[in-house]
Amino acid sequence: MRLVSGYGRLKGKVALITGAARGQGSAEARIFADEGAKIVVCDMLAGEGLAVAAGINREHGGGAAIFFPLDVSREADWEQAVEATVSRFGSLDVLVNNAGILSPHRIAETTVAEWDRLMSVNAAGVFLGIKHAIPSMREAGGGSIVNVASISAMTAGELAAAYHASKGAVRSLARSAAMQFAAERIRVNTVFPGPVNTPMLWEAYQPAHVKRFDNEHPMGRMAEPEEIAYGVLFLASDESSYMTGSELVIDGGWTAR
Repeated sequence: MRLVSGYGRLKGKVALITGAARGQGSAEARIFADEGAKIVVCDMLAGEGLAVAAGINREHGGGAAIFFPLDVSREADWEQAVEATVSRFGSLDVLVNNAGILSPHRIAETTVAEWDRLMSVNAAGVFLGIKHAIPSMREAGGGSIVNVASISAMTAGELAAAYHASKGAVRSLARSAAMQFAAERIRVNTVFPGPVNTPMLWEAYQPAHVKRFDNEHPMGRMAEPEEIAYGVLFLASDESSYMTGSELVIDGGWTAR
């Protein structure tokens, strides 16, 4: 699903997107490139990440995108990713903290190791991204940071306890960061998707359970990745220049029930 794009909404901007090898992240990377941004595709899935960057370069000419291997839970990886971004493209204007992992377990079934892994990727990964993007954005005179959380930060459920907690941490961290950096023209906003038709969801749950997301949804279906990516695009662009600390819910009515 690709809607009309190509209006130059991100012309002249450089965007680093985590978890960009597939699903929501790859949709964001392609749409951002359509809108004129230079893209740094970051992920641990090197083969798929390289393919996303190559596809962008085929569509937009060589040099529109690069791939950089990034484990968002490792601070050294973040330092290298930001350095590579600025070295290649000259600045870092947009950071999309999109990478995340999902565990479907209840509290009693969740091991400490599993809890720590969820927190290190979903929460600490966002913290590290913000921390290491800020100096480059400060030097550039501003920037936009978009965090992809989840309506799991706002709602309760029987399953995925650690995932709910990690996304709640992102919500609070984003508000704090927005307050800290607003005077420096660095905006920090968060998107809260409902269930999205991505590999992460299909890998975490049995097909019958995933089907429930369609059946129980007010709109009768989950979101497609591009439907979330266009919301991320809005927050990344100057169209949202007076928004920081904001929460954009894109859930097809799930939280309105």
